Amino acid sequence: MKINIKATNISLTPAISGYIEKKINTLNKFYKEEEDIVVNVEVGKTTEHHKSGDIFKAEIHIRSRGNEYYATAETEDLYASIDQVKNNIVKELTSTRKRAIRLIRKGGFGIKNMLRGISDIGSKSWKRIRNKK
Repeated sequence: MKINIKATNISLTPAISGYIEKKINTLNKFYKEEEDIVVNVEVGKTTEHHKSGDIFKAEIHIRSRGNEYYATAETEDLYASIDQVKNNIVKELTSTRKRAIRLIRKGGFGIKNMLRGISDIGSKSWKRIRNKK
C-alpha cells in the first residue's frame, strides 16, 4: 500500500503524518498484500476567515483493482477529521464488499435452483422441468 500525504494551509509534522499512516494502515484488512493500492490523503485548513476557530478538512482517495473510493470530512479538530474520514471510507469499503458477496450468493442461489430443476420461463410462474414419478 502506497500512502501519499498532502497538507494544505498547514505544515505537515511527523506527528500528523504518523497518525495518518497509523489510521490508514488499518485499511489493510480490506486488501491482499500483493495488490497495488494507492492511497492519497489530503489534510488542511479549509479557509482562514472563520470567526470562531479553524475548520479542518481531511480527504481520502483510494485506487485499487480498477476501483476508486473517496471520502471527505470537515470538523473543528484535525485529528477528529482524520478519524471521521477513516470511518467514512471503511463504511464505503464494507458496503462494496457486502454488495459483492450478496451478488455471489444470489448467483449461487440461481444455479442451485437450476440444478434442482426449477426454471423461470418468461412471464410464467415457476415450473418443474423434471417429471414427478
